[in-house]
Amino acid sequence: MNVRPATADDFDPITEVARATWHDTYDELEDDMIDRTVDNWYTDDSMPLEAPGTVVLVAEEDGNLVGFTHAVVQGETADILRMYVHPDHQGEGIGSRLHERLMAEIESHEAERVRSFDFAFNDASRAFYEGLGFEQTDEGEVEIDGEYYPEAVYTLEL
Repeated sequence: MNVRPATADDFDPITEVARATWHDTYDELEDDMIDRTVDNWYTDDSMPLEAPGTVVLVAEEDGNLVGFTHAVVQGETADILRMYVHPDHQGEGIGSRLHERLMAEIESHEAERVRSFDFAFNDASRAFYEGLGFEQTDEGEVEIDGEYYPEAVYTLEL
C-alpha cells in the first residue's frame, strides 16, 4: 500500500470512497441526502490542496485509491475533518497507516493538539480514535440539508 499526498486527479476516486463509506456507515441518513452531501463536501473546493496548513493524503492499493484523510492545521490545533477507508478494505490497517502519516505531517506543522470530528452515532469512528489515544472532549451539531445531527469531538494532546 502507498500513502501519498492527494492530487487534483484524486477527487473522483476520493468521492467514490466517501460515497461508499457513507452509505455503508450512516444508516441514520437517507440515501439521497448522503449523495447530495458527498457531492458537495468532497471536491477540490471543499478540500483545497494548496491552502496553507491543509493536508490531504490518499492510500492506494494495486493502483486503486482505497482511503483518504483531510486535516487542516491552524496554529497549535490540527483538525482531522475526514478519514475514510472504502468498506471493502476496512480492517486491513489502511486507516492506521493514513493516520500515522497524517500525524507526521501534523507534527511537522508544530501543532500541539489534534481534534477529530464525526457523527456521534459513528461507533466505529469512536473506537478507532479512542484506540489511538484520543478522548471525547466536546459535542456539537453538524447541519446537513437543514437537519442537525449530533457530532462528537475527539482530542489528542501532542
